[in-house]
Amino acid sequence: MISICLLQNFSPWFPRPCLLSSFPVCMSKTQCYHTSPCSFKKKQKQAVLPARSPSTITYLPDSPKPALYVTLAGVIPFIAPPLFMLMTKTYIPVLAFTQMAYGASFLSFLGGVRWGFALPEGSPAKPDYLNLANSTTPLVFSWFAFLISERLSEAIVMVMIGLGIALHLELFLLPHYPNWFKALRIVVTVLAFFSFVITLVVKNIYPEKGPKRPGQIE
Repeated sequence: MISICLLQNFSPWFPRPCLLSSFPVCMSKTQCYHTSPCSFKKKQKQAVLPARSPSTITYLPDSPKPALYVTLAGVIPFIAPPLFMLMTKTYIPVLAFTQMAYGASFLSFLGGVRWGFALPEGSPAKPDYLNLANSTTPLVFSWFAFLISERLSEAIVMVMIGLGIALHLELFLLPHYPNWFKALRIVVTVLAFFSFVITLVVKNIYPEKGPKRPGQIE
């Protein structure tokens, strides 16, 4: 009996029951320790979403429906004149002039939007010299385009430059507008730019026809 007890207590071939019973407990603790941080990291990866650049048109679907529809309707005066001249294969000066005049008016509108955006209390754009002075920049290009409107091609180029500078100011130098508004501005500027390019191309490849534009020199 004594030898049996000694074998059970000291021989490595007969481990005690308490050691065997504690082994699964240690394993379960080890599993919890190793799996818990992994699951936590997975949850963190799932929670992080890729950020969208504020200067892309991916925010266009976030636009309020009235703003989206009114803006798209406002593009029609840019597109209609060159489209009609392409369909008729003629250059019509009065249509080109109305397109330029609309673009110049649109520049003035953009300046007014910036001025009005900086006036309300709590607006991220403060009514300081930077915001108010830059709101008059599109107006200067609009005024100069009308000033040289007798040279219609140069006036159209002036409006195109004004649209580009206004977009640059809104996206990079004065980035206070909502992202959906910036997306709308990108779309409108691109469409207006290409519509003016088409008008200039039509003037060079198609014959002139129709009534003269107001103030045109013979």
